[in-house]
Amino acid sequence: MKKKKIIIVVSDYYTDLSIRITENIIKIIKTKYIFKIVKVPGAFEIPVTISRKIKNFDAAIAVGCIIKGKTPHFDHIARASIDGIMRVSLDNKKPIGNCILTCLSKKQALERINKGAEAAKAVISILSK
Repeated sequence: MKKKKIIIVVSDYYTDLSIRITENIIKIIKTKYIFKIVKVPGAFEIPVTISRKIKNFDAAIAVGCIIKGKTPHFDHIARASIDGIMRVSLDNKKPIGNCILTCLSKKQALERINKGAEAAKAVISILSK
């Protein structure tokens, strides 16, 4: 049976966090799936990047972190990114694991660093149906 392909689109905005999240994803998928990592500047660029590349993959995983600052920018970027990912998933009928952490602090993000593994497991679950 042919191995399924997963694209992992990673925001580089908080590089230290994204690397750790991505490492957790790779641990889950490396033996049974072909994967490609594509880096983007921030979470806002994740949906369009997945949209442009999803036709060549069976699934995707979005990786990033948005940490709340002092302006409403956090709310707008978080909502646009998550809504965009869902739209791409539904339009293409392919699973997209969402591991864009939306946190109030970097400490909170570090506490959620294993969410990448959860997103990978969710994608695997849908691919196996």
